[in-house]
Amino acid sequence: MGSDGVRLGGDLMDVTMAMRRVVRRRLREAAPPPDLRPAQIELMVVVDRNPGVSVAAAARELRLADNSVSTLVNQLVRAGMLRRETDPDDRRAARLELTDAARRRLAAWRDRRARLVGAHLGELSEEDRASITAALPALRRLLARLAEDGAANGAPSDAAHEDAGDAGDEREHPSSDGGER
Repeated sequence: MGSDGVRLGGDLMDVTMAMRRVVRRRLREAAPPPDLRPAQIELMVVVDRNPGVSVAAAARELRLADNSVSTLVNQLVRAGMLRRETDPDDRRAARLELTDAARRRLAAWRDRRARLVGAHLGELSEEDRASITAALPALRRLLARLAEDGAANGAPSDAAHEDAGDAGDEREHPSSDGGER
């Protein structure tokens, strides 16, 4: 695909990163404390998908150093979003669980995010909505290829680093409409 692929890749990343920033800012406006950074939310999502995950396994999934994830875990434990429990099979290892507050916060955040983007999708033409719908399977395949390539090369996860880096000093706040995501 050559230079056309490079240009398309750049355009795609510019649009998706800008969309993430705009959505993050909009959701942050109504989010309750505590302020959560994107990297903390990424970890909460991993724990939500894998209850009882170890710190090391979470670090592998996020493609971050174990000590970076340990720092995030400590922050989320202090914020009341995670529980660290001793692994019954290996007393040296910890297993991570979301608190009820974290589950509610994540659920509310996902709902608010979908409603926000969905409302604006509804303002687009039927043709634009159909184009976006048609592009989703290809975007999922692209994501899978990127993830496979990164895993095969042992590369760090750009998603976790991008969220921490592109937001600068911004905070991402899954909202809690009586709950969290």
